[in-house]
Amino acid sequence: MKMLIMVLNKIDALEDILEKFSEVGLKGATVIDSQGMARVLTNSDPNKLPLFGSLAMLINENRPYNKTIFTVLEDSKVTLAVEAIESVVGDLSKPDVGIVFTVPIDFVQGIHR
Repeated sequence: MKMLIMVLNKIDALEDILEKFSEVGLKGATVIDSQGMARVLTNSDPNKLPLFGSLAMLINENRPYNKTIFTVLEDSKVTLAVEAIESVVGDLSKPDVGIVFTVPIDFVQGIHR
């Protein structure tokens, strides 16, 4: 089993992604609000990222938060999930879309599918 984690920059696509998951038979996900490192550092002290300067401020204004989606999947469903995500947000290799990755799960209890 895998945990698929998606950090979504285009937060307006969240509901469409979850609906697409449901359409392709992927059930159950958890969504939390998240922030990137640059946002956190510039909030505490804008001078901590002097190289980024006005770029950091632009990030703060245009995309203050992300959404992070967690879902537990059988290994065989990972490609299906990534395809579902990309059908909504487009190519994940493009900038400012988001990232998706998996981590192996050695133990899980409480999932009823």
